[in-house]
Amino acid sequence: MKLTIKTEYKTQLIDITEEVKEAVVKSGCKKGLVNIFVPHSTCSIFVFENQDPNVGRDLLKKLHDTVPSQEKYAHVGGNAEGHLKSAYLGTNVTLPVENALVVIGQWQGIFLGEFDGPRERDVIISTVG
Repeated sequence: MKLTIKTEYKTQLIDITEEVKEAVVKSGCKKGLVNIFVPHSTCSIFVFENQDPNVGRDLLKKLHDTVPSQEKYAHVGGNAEGHLKSAYLGTNVTLPVENALVVIGQWQGIFLGEFDGPRERDVIISTVG
């Protein structure tokens, strides 16, 4: 299954947990694995705390501090910052599925991290089992 997510800002975090859960139900997978993958090199997919939005702001700030936009980079595309942030967080996660439910912690969500937006981003959701 493919989701298309429209981002609104240069950098942002978008909780896609409910969309992933719905995709797993639609897939018919009862027990197995779900892989969530983004085929872009300036955004990420990762599991992160989803209860307090301040934690997301903290993550974006720390990423900005680590990979500042005003830094001089060798990459000529003008978006080296986005590539580096994506590399830090990764482009996919695999989670267990039990009884057609994605197994994830109480305080966790599945996030798309945008680092070169705004854009439309594809998210590929695959199940096995």
